[in-house]
Amino acid sequence: MRIDNDIKLDFKDVLFRPKRSTLASRSQVSVERTYVTKHSKATWTGVPVMAANMDTTGNFETAEVMASLKCLAAVQKHYSVEQWKEWLAGKGKGLEQYVAVSTGISEADVEKTGKILEACPGIKMICIDVANGYSENFVNVVRKFRALHPNHIIIAGNVVTGEMTEELIISGADIVKVGIGPGSVCTTRKQTGVGYPQLSAVIECADAAHGLGGMIISDGGCTCPGDVSKAFGAGADFVMLGGMLAG
Repeated sequence: MRIDNDIKLDFKDVLFRPKRSTLASRSQVSVERTYVTKHSKATWTGVPVMAANMDTTGNFETAEVMASLKCLAAVQKHYSVEQWKEWLAGKGKGLEQYVAVSTGISEADVEKTGKILEACPGIKMICIDVANGYSENFVNVVRKFRALHPNHIIIAGNVVTGEMTEELIISGADIVKVGIGPGSVCTTRKQTGVGYPQLSAVIECADAAHGLGGMIISDGGCTCPGDVSKAFGAGADFVMLGGMLAG
């Protein structure tokens, strides 16, 4: 065993030091961003805040509200192909750029995701989600998704260190999801003892991703709007919210 004695920080451990600004009002600030992704070469414009792919937040109803604000939703993986088709032919029509199809790493997940994307060609984002992304099988599945869907934006996670962020980007991920254990309902730290302070994870993973032309999502640990600001300040390109949206 090796003990890491370097200081690691969570959102609660830091504050922004104010500095002089030329802005007269916060209303002058635009929170929209335009990104071009590394592998898919796709362009996305909007507010880089994403609803988490939990059952209670990653649903079609939340996606509709998020899209009205130009924000994203990672829609949970339990919807059927028919439910996706029905939603996009109804209330979800025209919202494709603000949703990601969430999936796991089983063969059934890969096959089902392919069917959803075939039936709903307007969707351009895939979110490959596991609790702990430190496995060879996970990396292989990311490679498989990239080979099968070369023009889609691929989000993959979760990890908390620079070297695994680089591994996923090299393997085909455009955006790496960062965070193990900080979420309000996540039990990974209690059940397994695995985790990493979220602010430090974002700083380290953002540096690794940006060096390769990739991006990251800070996923978990935000309990108030100030934490979202801190995640962006630490280098996150997107911030994923679960508990803050669940009510």
